Amino acid sequence: MNNSILGLHHITAIAGSAKDNFDFYTGVLGLRLVKKTVNFDDPGTYHLYYGDESGSAGTILTFFPWEGIGAGTEGVGMATEIGYAVPADSLAFWMDRFKEHHVVTGEISERFGEKILPFKDPDGLSLSLIVPKNTDSRTPWVTGQVGNENATRGFHSTTLTLQKIDETAKVLTDIFGYRLLSQEGNRYRFITDTVDTAAVVDLLETPAGSRGRNAAGTNHHVAFRVKDEEVQMNLREMILSKDLQITPQIDRDYFFSLYFREPGGVLFEIATENPGFAVDEPLSELGTHLMLPGQHSHLRGELEKILPKLN
Repeated sequence: MNNSILGLHHITAIAGSAKDNFDFYTGVLGLRLVKKTVNFDDPGTYHLYYGDESGSAGTILTFFPWEGIGAGTEGVGMATEIGYAVPADSLAFWMDRFKEHHVVTGEISERFGEKILPFKDPDGLSLSLIVPKNTDSRTPWVTGQVGNENATRGFHSTTLTLQKIDETAKVLTDIFGYRLLSQEGNRYRFITDTVDTAAVVDLLETPAGSRGRNAAGTNHHVAFRVKDEEVQMNLREMILSKDLQITPQIDRDYFFSLYFREPGGVLFEIATENPGFAVDEPLSELGTHLMLPGQHSHLRGELEKILPKLN
């Protein structure tokens, strides 16, 4: 049985306004709102999921939009960049689109032989559009303004910023089955061969870096994908054998989860592919209803009054 991680499952970040977050990711970036639910531990706050048509693993960016939380600070012990794969020759389109919508961007540059366009979301979260060396053949979600020839395909990579990479690298290689692909300066690229996409994790070593502070515009955790609960629980035993603390399995309705903090401080999740986002609403209606975890279903009337309206 293959106990290896199958690349990235999802990434979760923090926002300061649900409405601004929704408008940016659906309206500007052209993603689909796949699920509109609430934080399991704080039901007065949304948990919003964006991705492709079905919310495929490797395309899912999720947010806890705590209204008015204030800005966080990126730093060591955090995931500090989210990379999306885009088609060749699409970066000019995105530069024009970002300019039209007053999105903060950096200059187009090259990293590991791939073109990259960095940008910020309304809260200052660091993202990038990356043209991968190998064409990403995933079918994107398209809109009237972002067509197939330009649309994001899902995750290319994430970057973890660490004071030292050694122990984190061991988690990636010895437990998750990644291998070191290349190095550019203080950036080390790790890749898994189990999947063709959403397969890259970069470790950025910054010994003098300051610790980050989680609030709006920062990443909360990075989730890695496994096929099912059996593989997940085998990995749990491997993680425990390395003297790392890990949670029991938690049912998140759309996947089963385990959480642990890797030695560099980044919160990792291991999430299953099953049961998926169509378990409680039809594929054609994903993201159009407020879906509540069972333990919060009795709060529907109250929550529908206090949660911000998303149009």
